[in-house]
Amino acid sequence: MKLASYKDGSRDGQLVVVSRDLTMAHYATGIASKLQQVLDDWGFLAPQLQDLYDTLNNGKARHAFPFDPAQCMAPLPRAYQWADGSAYINHVELVRKARESEVPGSFYKDPLMYQGGSDDFIGPCDDVICPSEEYGIDFEAEVAVITGDVPMQSTPEQALEGIRLVMLANDVSLRNLIPNELAKGFGFFQSKPATAFSPVAVTLDELGDTWDQGRVNLTMQSTWNGRKVGMCDAGPEMTFHFGQLIAHICKTRNVRAGSIIGSGTVSNKGVEAKGKTDWPKGYSCIAEKRAIETIQDGKPSTEFMKFGDTIRIEMKGKDGELVFGAIDQKIVAAAALK
Repeated sequence: MKLASYKDGSRDGQLVVVSRDLTMAHYATGIASKLQQVLDDWGFLAPQLQDLYDTLNNGKARHAFPFDPAQCMAPLPRAYQWADGSAYINHVELVRKARESEVPGSFYKDPLMYQGGSDDFIGPCDDVICPSEEYGIDFEAEVAVITGDVPMQSTPEQALEGIRLVMLANDVSLRNLIPNELAKGFGFFQSKPATAFSPVAVTLDELGDTWDQGRVNLTMQSTWNGRKVGMCDAGPEMTFHFGQLIAHICKTRNVRAGSIIGSGTVSNKGVEAKGKTDWPKGYSCIAEKRAIETIQDGKPSTEFMKFGDTIRIEMKGKDGELVFGAIDQKIVAAAALK
């Protein structure tokens, strides 16, 4: 099934069930008003939502209405935890190579992860608001999952059983703030503003055989200012699958229902041809493009995002239709709000 949270003036929105083709929706109020309620009592409430979903898809839901992604908050508008990994080691390799730094061997065995702000997510069509272009505004196209309860010391296989929903994320980064923050030795903070998520989150059965033991074998599409810049395969080159990422968090603590775990920037290796490396599938963040340019030309030439820029992030199924809807945002100056 496909679930979304509609804006209603509250912090958590109203839970709606969305048809498979993303054309129609129905409030789930008679079952649950918020997604967190469902995550807290999944075994009881999810089957009821599934019945409503089936009725909606069969065209028999009496109070259905046209689905509008612009009315969506993040599927889970605020979460108990947002932990973002860097599961595509190729991304790390490129960024490190560009600054002539080796990737530590531990990175191939132990996932990189940071804990981001989960109190202020933004919707798929909401503006990305930033105080200054000088901060180095960048998009990051990612896959994310929402969990139920996962006990401490769970294995990767056990952790996979805790995944309830899958969605897309735009984990916005302010690249020019990152170096000084990391130099303090305490991780990201100001360099990671509010994250956006796709209009809907979907259960694993919606992905069919494209869900492959913690990986989504579909193409992540990124379109910047109307130009397609990324068509990256999300599955094969994901070094750490979601079960491994969740198990990493579970090493010393429980993960509770309503936690969101991100994959990090979807990234694919370059292709060697005639002594030259090309990246035909493009990129899922500007930092990676700049790293490629530095490796090839000695310096980056692509600038970060400017006010007025747009970014669209989406993923299509085998039938060519959108699975999660699309993240479709504009970069806006904070001063414009005053």
